[in-house]
Amino acid sequence: MDLLDLFNHLLNFVAPAAFMALVLVFAGRYLGGRRAGVPRWWLQWALTFLAGVGVSVIGLVVSGRDGMMATYAALVVVCGTVQWLAMRGWRR
Repeated sequence: MDLLDLFNHLLNFVAPAAFMALVLVFAGRYLGGRRAGVPRWWLQWALTFLAGVGVSVIGLVVSGRDGMMATYAALVVVCGTVQWLAMRGWRR
């Protein structure tokens, strides 16, 4: 595997986490509005993205392969929870 293939595999590995984080951040901004104490959108994206990549890595280590539906389900739950915490959802 050359460097370009490795880069392509890594991008495809983190793509679900990046997309999920982006959708959640903009949906949270649209539905939740601006609130005091909420981090900027790029910081929310970074936190949600890192949590999603962590879930993907844990799913890869536990199951031994990438792309398991249980991993994607855990990705949705964890990213949603991180975004809820970032938007201070408990204060609604």
